[in-house]
Amino acid sequence: MEESNTTQNHLLSSNDPSLTKSSLNLDKATVSELFTKLRTAERPSDNGRGPKNVESYKFWKTQPVPQFNENGGKSSGGPIKMINLDEVPKDPYPLLDGFEWGTIDPGDEKEVGELYELLSNHYVEDNDSTFRLNYSPVFLRWALTSPGWQKQWHIGVRASASQKLVAFISGSPANIKIHAQMMKVTEINFLCIHKRLRSKRLAPLLIREITRRCYLQGIYQAIYTAAAILPTPVASCRYYHRPLNWLKLYESGFSHLPANSTKARQIAKYHLPSTTQTSGLRPMEVDDLGAVHELLERYLQRFDISPTFSINELRHWLFFEADQPKEAASKRVVWVYVVEHLETRKITDFVSFYSIESTALSHSQHNVIRTAYLYYYASTESTQNLQQRLQGLINDALILAKKARFDVFNALRLQDNDLFLEKLRFGPGDGQLNYYLFNYRVDPVANEDDSDCLVSQRPGGMGVIML
Repeated sequence: MEESNTTQNHLLSSNDPSLTKSSLNLDKATVSELFTKLRTAERPSDNGRGPKNVESYKFWKTQPVPQFNENGGKSSGGPIKMINLDEVPKDPYPLLDGFEWGTIDPGDEKEVGELYELLSNHYVEDNDSTFRLNYSPVFLRWALTSPGWQKQWHIGVRASASQKLVAFISGSPANIKIHAQMMKVTEINFLCIHKRLRSKRLAPLLIREITRRCYLQGIYQAIYTAAAILPTPVASCRYYHRPLNWLKLYESGFSHLPANSTKARQIAKYHLPSTTQTSGLRPMEVDDLGAVHELLERYLQRFDISPTFSINELRHWLFFEADQPKEAASKRVVWVYVVEHLETRKITDFVSFYSIESTALSHSQHNVIRTAYLYYYASTESTQNLQQRLQGLINDALILAKKARFDVFNALRLQDNDLFLEKLRFGPGDGQLNYYLFNYRVDPVANEDDSDCLVSQRPGGMGVIML
């Protein structure tokens, strides 16, 4: 592994100990073994912090989620609890004295600035407080304003006296397919509690409140992710990291120098060509949107759990900067490229990645690590040639990301990523990102770790990418 344990974990650590003290860095045990343990109620190790797990599990036992000791789910899937709207409270849950509910309007520069400050100081960081994810205001507007977004689902908690934002959770509308079942869900993200308030049990209250608001809008299921093992993952995906600027990563403490190697060898190991190799590769244009939408929708059918996008939704996720003022567009969020067949002019492939910076909290030489995250991609290539095609396409994405001055390229082991991660020198991280469904029971989906066979030979698994 090229990254140290500490720096790999900074991308996966949870922001709220009250919900995630059960976090576990898994070894190479298969996901099927993990779920066998969970179903027999064998609680995972949490590095000696067992007593604090109790409160977390007590909370989740009250929620409509599959519990650890349940016998397997239903292959076809189905809701765990039928919601009676007459029983859903019409008013917000009461807060502790001195705090009050509020909302964040992504279109309000001041409020987005408050959210940025909260997340910058109190969101995801590594255990040694060396690196912390730094979501830019433009990124937050992108993540929180997909078509159909509702201000009431961007929930904040403020200190009554100062009006300071001290906690937040967001929900965004989405449509996903679980096997053949189409569902409207809420994507839950950015659960963040001010460090000084994490003993106040605000996180369960935020979860209950956003659940209440979603119920009142007729949305009864949700999807969310966490580094922690909670009841009960539907998929577990490891992060992989591909250095683009190894020397900077080493100098900042993000990467280490392996034994029996040298700086020169490491730089040579991660060298990339100066030009892309795929014929017909170019930046995506708005006129390509229809073709890319059709291509992606067809490609996503390969996976057991996948999103479905309308044209307007895909325009938002792939062309957000086009709708922003110039000063915001200078902070670019997403990069998208298509492959156009030189003779037929048809779009045969596309690839995308987005940007999140990490702040180096205790390093003077490099304050920021620029990280590209692999986003959605698709290809019309036949199954037998898909591996070679994706290796070339993602290698070109690495080249383009390096040209855009990114330092490292991250990808989860989901979708068809197993076809190129090792070949393109992605190194495995130490942690897993676990996917969860709220109020829906289904068997854990297939995962690349479940089998030695190639994904091209066994389509399936997780196809949803959460920001």
